Amino acid sequence: MKKLVRYPLILLGFSLSLASLRGEERMNVLLIMADDLRDFGGAFARNVVKTPNLDRLRARGTSFERAYVQYPVCNASRSSLLTGLRPEQTGVVENNTFFRHKRPDLITLPQLCKNNGRQSHAFGKIFHLGGKDAAEKQQWMDNGKSWHSAQAFEATKIGRQMLAGRNVTGDQLKWCEWGAAAGNDDDQPDGQIAASTVAMIEKLGDTPWFIGCGFMKPHDPFIAPKKYFDLYPLDSLKPWHDPADISPVRKEAVGFGELGAAFSQFTDTEWRELLRAYCAGTSFMDAQLGRVLDVLDRKNLWDKTIVIFIGDHGYHTGERKWWNKNTLFERSCRAPLIIAAPGMKGAQVSPSLVELVDLYPTVLDFCQLKAPHPLAGISLRPVLENPSATVKDSAFTLVTRGQKLYGQSVRTKDWRFTRWSDGKTELYHHTTDPEELHNVSSKHAAVVKDLSEKLQSLPPYKP
Repeated sequence: MKKLVRYPLILLGFSLSLASLRGEERMNVLLIMADDLRDFGGAFARNVVKTPNLDRLRARGTSFERAYVQYPVCNASRSSLLTGLRPEQTGVVENNTFFRHKRPDLITLPQLCKNNGRQSHAFGKIFHLGGKDAAEKQQWMDNGKSWHSAQAFEATKIGRQMLAGRNVTGDQLKWCEWGAAAGNDDDQPDGQIAASTVAMIEKLGDTPWFIGCGFMKPHDPFIAPKKYFDLYPLDSLKPWHDPADISPVRKEAVGFGELGAAFSQFTDTEWRELLRAYCAGTSFMDAQLGRVLDVLDRKNLWDKTIVIFIGDHGYHTGERKWWNKNTLFERSCRAPLIIAAPGMKGAQVSPSLVELVDLYPTVLDFCQLKAPHPLAGISLRPVLENPSATVKDSAFTLVTRGQKLYGQSVRTKDWRFTRWSDGKTELYHHTTDPEELHNVSSKHAAVVKDLSEKLQSLPPYKP
């Protein structure tokens, strides 16, 4: 009789021991996204952007110096990373197509976690919000499939009052405006997103979860509470100026359309005003990030939560007289990426080439989940374990220009090579030219041939 009693108890203890060893199965996932946040290197580094909470997260995790997006606009990039597929595979190459209209049966990363027993909730912009009415917006947010709940936010009446600001294009571009807003942080969407994320984490307690915290800044319109503008006196900022010997490129590469026409007319003061507003929005977003990190501290969740912070793509802040994304230059293709995962060391910096399409398999690796479809990326766990490790030797980005013309770019350790569908090429040597000022494609035939072959490995793009 004693044996019959003790044996189940031993099994129970063994089962509990295995459960503790397999704690990754119960791991939380916190995906924090910033909108239009560029990397902090290059020309942007000349201006001291105050981001103490990003610094705090870097101290806990691994910062990736060379993380690249697969399409440098919001919807296409987010559709790619959340499905684990390249834009050539999703068919989403702009902001007006919901990915399920192209690939209705794809299982997104939060959807997979939801299907495997996690509570799944989104606050703010994780998928591209899209839509004109509430029902359509909910569809674009993929509420019901990817999430148990998904919520969008708007500024309050006080938060819509501007204490200072203007449209720097004279209303030629409606979005190109800045504003120092009245009210406090929670009068703006990002403050509400942070508060709702914190409340949900506290509510869920020990229940495992996947939470998407999608901040709206520093995306246009460049609005933040006034106190964040006060951090950056206008005359303290140093706008970028292209050198006189910069290589010209085709109009479709950068400087195209009504945007290029407007930016070409900017005065030094207008560049400074936009830069100030962009820095203010970045610091505002950073403060909201701090509120989310605080709840992880309070609830002692770092040991069972993989935290991923990303920008959905890069952003030009004046390079090649461009104030936007949607180019195949480094400043548009490269995005911030920080990952803090249980069991991994903090304060690590990795120069390894990675792609945002690698995030899906990375989460699956840590959470011990099986991929629901073939994935285009690879787990970054080896790099988190050893930041000098490499998992790939190239990263790829696509842009389209209308119905026929498109460009594909490959970034390697030393080079960026871009080939347009009509055969025109660009080649930049990053060792000597990190700002991609001089196109040397005519001088390096062997490199062009080698990198052209790398582009051939991509899934075919069919306009």
